[in-house]
Amino acid sequence: MITYRASLDVTNELALYLSGLLNAERARRGTGRGRRALSTFKQAVLGLRWFRDRTAIPALARDNDISGATGYRYIDEVIEVLAAQAPDLHHALRQAKTDGVAYVILDGKLFFCVRLGEKATSVKDTTIDRWYSGKHHRQGGNIQAVTTPDGFPIWVSPVEPGSVHDITAAEHHTLGTLYWDASQLDLPTLADGGYQGTAAECTPG
Repeated sequence: MITYRASLDVTNELALYLSGLLNAERARRGTGRGRRALSTFKQAVLGLRWFRDRTAIPALARDNDISGATGYRYIDEVIEVLAAQAPDLHHALRQAKTDGVAYVILDGKLFFCVRLGEKATSVKDTTIDRWYSGKHHRQGGNIQAVTTPDGFPIWVSPVEPGSVHDITAAEHHTLGTLYWDASQLDLPTLADGGYQGTAAECTPG
């Protein structure tokens, strides 16, 4: 086996920040000191390697001398503590208005994935693969993103199965708040033709 040194191009401050979040989560769960295979800092670095370099989780586990199952669990914890820091949509929209944004953009994205075999019943009363997107002909998860005009994401919705259409996902997670946003903040939302019929505030772009 070949060994080598590598560098991770993220700041030490970011790793320490994430380590602090993980430490607070362990305290919340009542995890005793020394009960985990990795320190919170090493777990933070493991998670940042996964985010930044897309390093395979089995490789991350091997590099840290932990089991594959533990590696997956550690990545899940990193995702959870970071996701908990995200602002809700109301806060994100207020901040966008304060920052002088003229409008926001709503768009859907399918993130491809595999090994999801959950079944569901369609509106036509037929059995379908819940995570299969007929639009993309792939399995995946549908997320709704609200961005600034230059495409910077200010909020991302929880994931819906790939079989859920963009309009349905938007109705579940965004439209009510975006209607409020347009009427109370004078901050319109632009969306593509796939959202036509949702409301006047969501103008096809």
